[in-house]
Amino acid sequence: MRRREFLTGVSVAGIAGLGSAALAAERGGREYFELRRYRLHGGAKKNMLANFLREVGIPAMNRVGIGPVGVFNAKYGPSDPTLYVLMVHKNLESVVTASARLLADDKFGKSGLVNASSSDVGYVRVESSLMAAFKDMPKLEVPPKRPRIFELRIYESHSIKAGKKKVEMFNEGGEIAIFKKTGLNPVFFGETIVGPMMPNLTYMLCFDDLTDRDKRWGVFGGSDAWKKLRSDPQYTDTVSNITDIILRPTGYSQI
Repeated sequence: MRRREFLTGVSVAGIAGLGSAALAAERGGREYFELRRYRLHGGAKKNMLANFLREVGIPAMNRVGIGPVGVFNAKYGPSDPTLYVLMVHKNLESVVTASARLLADDKFGKSGLVNASSSDVGYVRVESSLMAAFKDMPKLEVPPKRPRIFELRIYESHSIKAGKKKVEMFNEGGEIAIFKKTGLNPVFFGETIVGPMMPNLTYMLCFDDLTDRDKRWGVFGGSDAWKKLRSDPQYTDTVSNITDIILRPTGYSQI
């Protein structure tokens, strides 16, 4: 039986088929975001992964050039114990070589979780998405380290063309600029190039609390610029489903 590794890099063959979003991001010096959703065990094993990330995983990722690394618990979202891990890669090579570089790290490679037997792994299953940063927000922006919550939003589209049009709406259409002008604080915008529920784009916002969230969304929704953009016929029917998750950062999260 093959040992399950903490991180598995995207294969070279997979990278070759990632398409225009990845190629454009690579040429434009944009970052790549890997979002992992770990479904955790209950009981005594529930904190195994969190302890590993805090003590071994995040320091090792930083040593090999991956970071910042965000770790979040769902405040409103999946009912099962779930840990969200967001890793920032500077380029596609970092994604492809992540496993090898981490396993070559002495502390990471010899750690208990990495070498655990199949009956003693710190999580049940992991689901991963790889995203290329948007042109108009090429790098993740780390918010101030104060009491905060995050909103993770996933916009699915019914076709590749519709998905590209929604990305265009954020970039050329000016939706990102409207976000910032009206007081919404984006952390990242990414077009998913590998992962579930494709085609989709994913973005994250930061707020002080839920009251602050409602207030800022209200300002955005009432702005003339947003009303004008929303009524533009070229951007109709671009989103078929929205997933909205409220996250709380762990004490050791770097985001």
